[in-house]
Amino acid sequence: MSQFKGWTLFLDRDGVINRRLPGDYVKEWPQFEFLPGILPAIAGFSRLFKRIIVVTNQQGIGKGLMDEGQLADIHRRLKEKVEASGGRIDAIYFCPHLAADNCACRKPNPGMALQAQIDFPEIDFTRSLLAGDTASDIQFGLNLGMTTACIGNEDIAPLSPHYRFDSLADMAETWLALWKSNDHEII
Repeated sequence: MSQFKGWTLFLDRDGVINRRLPGDYVKEWPQFEFLPGILPAIAGFSRLFKRIIVVTNQQGIGKGLMDEGQLADIHRRLKEKVEASGGRIDAIYFCPHLAADNCACRKPNPGMALQAQIDFPEIDFTRSLLAGDTASDIQFGLNLGMTTACIGNEDIAPLSPHYRFDSLADMAETWLALWKSNDHEII
């Protein structure tokens, strides 16, 4: 367990925790669908990592398709489901701006991670792991010196994440098995 004691796990949301809606946005809770195995995966990661932080671009707000209250409801319910399953999410940060705005908080820019570090000063990006499914997620992690894991099989060339997994559940299964065997350093 000591391999991750001081580590932070940064997770993207859409496509990693819940099913992405192609060409649309998750605008209300009934549209939110956990990917298979996610709740046990986050519960397992909660035993390994000091902090679990979700960082998510949500330009549906900037487009006027939803508001921050709707997003807060989704995130409140997400955290409740995770906690009911024995896991935890310490904080959720989101960027409501349009991609064209190129604001400091929209991944791959570092704003959400820097805010997390203000809120949780013990966060060390060199002792952090970012799990995401897009090039902007991986670039976000690499920009901050994090270890990165690409979830799914999206082509993110020319980026080279440190790890690739089919799903967050697969990543959890692999690393929890290594942790239990105590034979390997995980990172």
